[in-house]
Amino acid sequence: MPSNDARILLQAVVPTAVAGAIAAVISGVLAGGKGALGAVIGAVVVIAFMGLGQIVLQRTAKSLPQLFQAMGLMLYVAQLLLLLIFVAVFKDTTLFNPKAFAATLVAATVVWMAAQARAHMKAKIFYIDPDSAEDSDKSDKPEKSGSSS
Repeated sequence: MPSNDARILLQAVVPTAVAGAIAAVISGVLAGGKGALGAVIGAVVVIAFMGLGQIVLQRTAKSLPQLFQAMGLMLYVAQLLLLLIFVAVFKDTTLFNPKAFAATLVAATVVWMAAQARAHMKAKIFYIDPDSAEDSDKSDKPEKSGSSS
């Protein structure tokens, strides 16, 4: 994974994990151990889904750049639908507090998207490869022939 991609991924994972930890503490205070567990599971699900989605999107950008925008839109819709399915499946669980799980899922998703947007805005990513532009300039210009007066 190129350094820019890894940096953007890291800049989204860290704030999401911090938000998940804060949610776990708050849920633990309000709903006990099951609340804290629900919050931790919610944060882990968001980090896993969004992280894998980011990796898939980066690989798509490299192999099929013409599908990048469509893949990005489809990926975000699929991720949100999968998160909604997770909430629906675990809404009546007794394993952990489903309200803490759902609230953390939503909060962590919002934090991930905001952090990812900020990371992309702050990233210094070349739109063109400067080395290849210099090489192509040299090969595209015809050699001068004759006098230069």
